[in-house]
Amino acid sequence: MSDDKIKDALRMMPYGFYAFTTNNGDEVNAMVVNWVSQMSYAPRLLAVGIQKSCYSRGLLSVGGSFGLNIFLQADSEAIMGVTSGRAKKPEKMESVQFTPAPETGAPLLAGAAAYIECRVTQIIDVGGDHDIIVGEAINADVMKEGAPPDVLSLTQLGWSYAG
Repeated sequence: MSDDKIKDALRMMPYGFYAFTTNNGDEVNAMVVNWVSQMSYAPRLLAVGIQKSCYSRGLLSVGGSFGLNIFLQADSEAIMGVTSGRAKKPEKMESVQFTPAPETGAPLLAGAAAYIECRVTQIIDVGGDHDIIVGEAINADVMKEGAPPDVLSLTQLGWSYAG
């Protein structure tokens, strides 16, 4: 425990570890995210928190769609190629294997267990360093079956992005 009880409490919350993919024509990017939640049944809406300054934020503003790639714990190595930001590794997408999603063209990463394609319905500036991206799910597929305990999370990696 630290002297920051809010930070300690936030770090107790479980967070998944997903690849958030965007495109604008041939320009593509993939980044890791963990602040993700379904927000509505009808329509099916997802909310994703992304940093305002990230490269994907610019692509999202123009392209208007995104993909959420879900990985199983057993396939954690498949997502590691997109953990660095474009500022640190501008050429990262050159070594990432992906195919364009059928509806949006967002990159679908090799090794993902499932994906969800979304059209952006809102970008919400919450006044912090991240925006909330709300997207309506328009297509998905499951390539490898799994249950929530099987899905890759920050806990299994020993990482934290909270507090």
